[in-house]
Amino acid sequence: MAGMVQDEGSSSVTSSPLQFFSLMSLSPSLGSPYPWLRELKSEERGLYLIHLLLSCAKHVASGSLENTNITLEQISHLASPDGDTMQRIAAYFTEALADRILKAWPGLHKAFNSTRISSVSDGIIVRKLFFELCPFLKVSYLITNQSIIEAMEGEKMVHIIDLNSSEPAQWIALLQVLSARPEGPPHLRITGIHQQKEVLEQTALRLTEEAEKLDIPFQFNPVVSKLENLDVESLRVKTGEALAISSVLQLHSLLASDDEILRIKSPSASKNSNSVHLQMNQSSLGGLLDKDLVNGYNASPDSASSSLLSVSASAKMESFLTALWGLSPKVMVVTEQESNHNGSTLMERLLEALYFYASLFDCLESTVSRASMERMKVEKMLFGEEIKNIIACEGAERKERHEKLEKWIRRMDFAGFGRVPLSYYALLQARTLLQSYGCDGYKIKEENGCLVICWQDRALFSVSAWKCRR
Repeated sequence: MAGMVQDEGSSSVTSSPLQFFSLMSLSPSLGSPYPWLRELKSEERGLYLIHLLLSCAKHVASGSLENTNITLEQISHLASPDGDTMQRIAAYFTEALADRILKAWPGLHKAFNSTRISSVSDGIIVRKLFFELCPFLKVSYLITNQSIIEAMEGEKMVHIIDLNSSEPAQWIALLQVLSARPEGPPHLRITGIHQQKEVLEQTALRLTEEAEKLDIPFQFNPVVSKLENLDVESLRVKTGEALAISSVLQLHSLLASDDEILRIKSPSASKNSNSVHLQMNQSSLGGLLDKDLVNGYNASPDSASSSLLSVSASAKMESFLTALWGLSPKVMVVTEQESNHNGSTLMERLLEALYFYASLFDCLESTVSRASMERMKVEKMLFGEEIKNIIACEGAERKERHEKLEKWIRRMDFAGFGRVPLSYYALLQARTLLQSYGCDGYKIKEENGCLVICWQDRALFSVSAWKCRR
């Protein structure tokens, strides 16, 4: 890179940022709080934070506690959960790296987290805030509903299975559209799956009230279960019903059950372990990540790229999708995060997660005030917890195993599903919704008959529709 973009009248730096920052000792002998850190301009600070995070991750991966501690201390003087985008994201990645280190001492880790209160209801509340602040879930629900409406045209008995029934808004919107059907509304039955009975009861109440208001024959069938423990027989699909299945950000969690299989190293993996390919062209934090910093860091030498693992090796996922296929749904709509956070090594996952969450933090930076408590809750309780799970956890504990659309296409195809092209009308509706946010950054595009929702040019979520292939 020829030089660094000047910011607020700062002088240009003619060498690579990595070379520039390597001249700055990480030794605590400089004193705290390192006076020269306060002199950094906005972009310089962002670049240096990225450099420190990547250095810290390398120290964590190699087990160097002393170097990790020094780097974490320096990051602490720059990162902030209420600062600019890079400061905020650095705060959560730092917490995740520290948590990973603490897990080496289970007693210490448990002591630090002994008073931490986290509940299923907290997750539901923060996802509602995410639903309100960003358009991604709204677009997913809209496309899912449109796919169901098109598949169920003329059907008189419709059964929908919702793999995570915690947000009534999706089905209230569907009820309203069905009530206006020229041939009249069908008899609708929704089977909602959730691990908390109270959540299902609240959802049932909201939907029953709406159905009565619209005079639609309606029944809600609650199934209290975690997705990985779900007995498909309990879904009670009846003969004569036209079945639809909705999965919004759920399927990836099943990959945790296959961790031992996923961790099998491909013989050829070592040949590819030194390259992590990331592409992103956008402004703000994404622009910082595009500088030559990331290219200076590779996955650790012992890494085995998970991209080389066969998707058919996921036994739990395979059996689950096969069971759903056996129900003969007319349509199954799947929304997933469009990123590879299921790599076998820490460095691999950290690099992918930096890009993905950089875009999500940029979304909020562009549309929501920095002082917004709602924004802080979404960043801490949703993004921060996902980052921590991706970075700090391994084995069955690591649930956030996001994978890209190309893998889901192969996986669904392997299970016997055929793609249903999403309609142009669904695309138009989604674009209209995104335009209503008054922000140029949100985009949607077609890819392999599926739709991907983007921030700038970075795809963040994919929506695909499927039917049984006989």
